[in-house]
Amino acid sequence: MIAHLLHRLSLRLAFAVLVTASLIASAQEGKPPDRIQVAWGPTDKLSEVKDNPMQRGWLRPADWQKDLGDFLRARADLILPPGQHLDVMIDDIKLAGDFEPWHGSNAWDIRILKDTYPPRIDLHYRLTDASGSTLREGSDKLRDMAYLQRTVTTSTDPLRYDKRMIEEWLRTEFRAPKV
Repeated sequence: MIAHLLHRLSLRLAFAVLVTASLIASAQEGKPPDRIQVAWGPTDKLSEVKDNPMQRGWLRPADWQKDLGDFLRARADLILPPGQHLDVMIDDIKLAGDFEPWHGSNAWDIRILKDTYPPRIDLHYRLTDASGSTLREGSDKLRDMAYLQRTVTTSTDPLRYDKRMIEEWLRTEFRAPKV
């Protein structure tokens, strides 16, 4: 019993170190670009928060919102041509996986990844040029129903499946067509 508790504690500590290192690395990369803005719907209305009233898991809403927002800004900055601006409003989100507290108190903070718990994001976006004229505007419902069947290059990032879905959306939606 004590060995199990020590193992569990060491896993929590290791995860905390990884998350902290990831946040420090993100902060050292510099300020996210101003030309890409990410806003979130009211936190208490987001499915990820409503479906997790006990705030189980290691990442709190402020943590994953910042991490995913910074990721979206950095990736969009690489894809969009200079002079274009992108505003994204994330209306709803459910991160990959879910909690199954009925497995007992030892599993309360463990996010279970199953095909039945795919990541999903509902968003609205507006792309403008340097003068502020709207180039494109729309709403999308991002879903990755096969998120566990494909490999992910960053295997330690707790948001790896959600980030992959965002990256694929950006590439599909904003990549210039080949001529």
